Amino acid sequence: MSAREQDQVASDAGLSKQRVVVEAVRLADREGVDGLSMRRLAGALGAGAMSLYHYVASKEELLDAMVDIVFEEIELAPEETDWQSAMRRRAVSARQVLARHPWAIGLMESRTSAGPANLRHHEAVTACLRRAGFPILMATHANWLLDSYVYGFALQAANLPFDTTDEFADMAENVFLPQLPPDEFPYLNESAAALVAAGYDPAEEFIFGLDLVLAALEPLRAPA
Repeated sequence: MSAREQDQVASDAGLSKQRVVVEAVRLADREGVDGLSMRRLAGALGAGAMSLYHYVASKEELLDAMVDIVFEEIELAPEETDWQSAMRRRAVSARQVLARHPWAIGLMESRTSAGPANLRHHEAVTACLRRAGFPILMATHANWLLDSYVYGFALQAANLPFDTTDEFADMAENVFLPQLPPDEFPYLNESAAALVAAGYDPAEEFIFGLDLVLAALEPLRAPA
């Protein structure tokens, strides 16, 4: 073995698939997934780019494993939990997890080689809905509706120019209201001013919409 090869082996020591995937998630959290490459990841790990292929065969396999880590972070309620509480708990957790990993929003349901955490997650959701009395087709409708709400809200939240009550109030007073003269946009002006005065918290919108979705699904199930 040449001196160069010996140096490469030494620099790659300590690598594992778990370490490679966790570092890829960290990079995606900081920089987004579009710029993630094997070369960039290898640099962050202090390893040779080709050495990563001992652990993941391609970028697609890497993305599968990264998405699986995200699914692993989403909390699932115990089996004995009533279905609405279980789905609420799962949805709230998913929203929090996707806020930490916004790059994953568009990848969660796109993987054709699902990892074990991905499969366990979907099995648990389907089992919860079926045990609650939703027929197979209706359980599928409910699953699609809940996922669409969670992912859609997460995508919108990731692109809003504010996160907190204070940030919303500052933007409303200094950015939005100056663009909304009351004689031209009376209802928008009135709404923005009233929301600021009320201490409106945009984070409350998620639970408001989620509870409407769950309430609408309740009559569609048969008695468990």
